[in-house]
Parts: sequence; structure tokens; C-alpha cells
Amino acid sequence: MHLTLPNILTLSRVAVIPVFVALFFLENATGQWMACGIFALAAITDFLDGYFARVHGQLSAFGRFLDPVADKLLVASALLMMVGFGQVAELTILPAVIILCREIMVSGLREYLAGLSIGLPVSNLAKWKTTIQMVAIAFLILGNSAHPVIPDSVPIRMIGETGLWIAAFITIITGYDYLRAGLRHMDPPSAAGR
Repeated sequence: MHLTLPNILTLSRVAVIPVFVALFFLENATGQWMACGIFALAAITDFLDGYFARVHGQLSAFGRFLDPVADKLLVASALLMMVGFGQVAELTILPAVIILCREIMVSGLREYLAGLSIGLPVSNLAKWKTTIQMVAIAFLILGNSAHPVIPDSVPIRMIGETGLWIAAFITIITGYDYLRAGLRHMDPPSAAGR
């Protein structure tokens, strides 16, 4: 593994997860602002690592492996912590579940296709989904009604929940697209059965 700038940025996204998770336990405005700041910086590295890898010709197998894993770890940690601390409640848990299930399905599909030496490139719609999802999560981190950090006149929680629903809708579309693309490479069931 070469420690190029893109790989360091990707590794930093994984490294901040324990700190990000710990900040939820502060259960105060300072913890929320710090958690949101760390999450936002980590989300920005998701853009920067790919940008620097392309511009400087530093694309690597390690980076292609770790980048989606880092994204999924960060998003899963955020969603699970927000559900656990009541920042995502009631029906808004549904888009969180949809997003997590899709991430697991796509990871499994990519692993299967990698065994066949077939890549599954990220679509532009999936990139938009990731952006909306990251912004929605940042709003929800600050939208904790037990410890308000933004004046009530700003519907920050509603903005975050709406963004999460939009991300979940796009998640279903992109998940279906990825699944359809992957199924073309799977063996048809044999006549003898399983």
C-alpha cells in the first residue's frame, strides 16, 4: 500500500469514526457541533480523495477498495448513532434502513463481481445520492430536539429528514440499477435445481 494523499484522506475518514461516535455521548450542543464538523470534513474528503487521485494519477487498487468501505462505515456509524440517540425516530428510521440495506447489497454484489474480474462503476446518480445523504445526515446531527443548537425558526430537523427520504428514494433506484447490472453476470439456474 502506498500512502499517497488520496489514500491518506480515505484512511482519515475511517480514523475519525471513533471520535465521531464518542461525541454523541457528550449529549450537548458542543458535542453536536463537533460531531457535525467532523462528519462534514470526512464527507469533504470523500470528494477530495477521488479528485486528487485522478488529477495526480494516483489511482490505486487499495484506494478503489477502501473508498467505498470508508463511505459505508461513516454513513452506517452516523445513522446507527442517530437512531440510538433518538435523532432519527419513527418513520424516518425507514429511509435509514433502506440506505443501510442497499449499501450491504451493493457491497456484496461488488465482492461477487470482483471474483469474476468485473467492475461495478459508481453512477452519477449514486454520486448525487451520496451528496444528498451526507448533507441530510449533517442536518440531522444538529437537529437533535433534546439539545437544540439552531433556533426553532430554522426547520433543520425537517430539512435533514426530507433529505434522508430523498436519498433513500435515489438509493432504491441506484440499488436496482446496480442489481440489474450484476444479475447479467450471474449464472442462470441449472435445470437440475439447487
